[in-house]
Amino acid sequence: MSTSCCGHDSQFDGASDAFRRALWLVIAINAFMFLVEMPMGFIGGSEALKADSLDFLGDTFTYSISLLVIGRALIWRTRAAIFKGITLSLMGFWILASAVYHIFILQVPSAQIMGGVALAALAANLASVFILYRFRNGDANVRSVWLCSRNDAIGNIAVLGAATGVWVSNTGWPDLAVAGIMASLFLSSALSIFRQSVAEMRSLKTSTQNTDGHDHPRPHPHATIE
Repeated sequence: MSTSCCGHDSQFDGASDAFRRALWLVIAINAFMFLVEMPMGFIGGSEALKADSLDFLGDTFTYSISLLVIGRALIWRTRAAIFKGITLSLMGFWILASAVYHIFILQVPSAQIMGGVALAALAANLASVFILYRFRNGDANVRSVWLCSRNDAIGNIAVLGAATGVWVSNTGWPDLAVAGIMASLFLSSALSIFRQSVAEMRSLKTSTQNTDGHDHPRPHPHATIE
């Protein structure tokens, strides 16, 4: 059974000032890093950097949605998590398509730019992971925030590896390989979010049916009306 950041058996739904402050801070970090990393991805010719910058942008929007649904009914929080899962899926498929396209137009990205920007992005994402770590075991909406930040940090480490590979091999293949790995990670996380969201939707439906059954008992078939 999952436990919340507060130590209770029920899942944490994000309804706390501490979580809201953490989200605002992480949103600012992600928005800033998108503005830095996307231009550098084009300058350095790196698909991995472009993919990572889009992830920062996607996180900025999805974390904002998480803020909007905090304190709302479970159905709204679950729908927000499903939307974030869809966003992760779209980013994953986009990265895969872009990587396949660049197989036929292979270029050698700048290893120096890749490495420098990836280090800055890693520092930003590690800060986000540290800020959100205590909230990692919440409901689908809260947990999706943690998964996105964790994926970002893993992705940055992978980009650093790609920069090293590009520098050693003087080819663009390591960049494309890491872009493919990042896409797989996004799709895997999206599937995890979808599964938890579906489970919460089923739990909500069962709870509603049980409530309706208690609120509206059927009359006994032999009862008489006076």
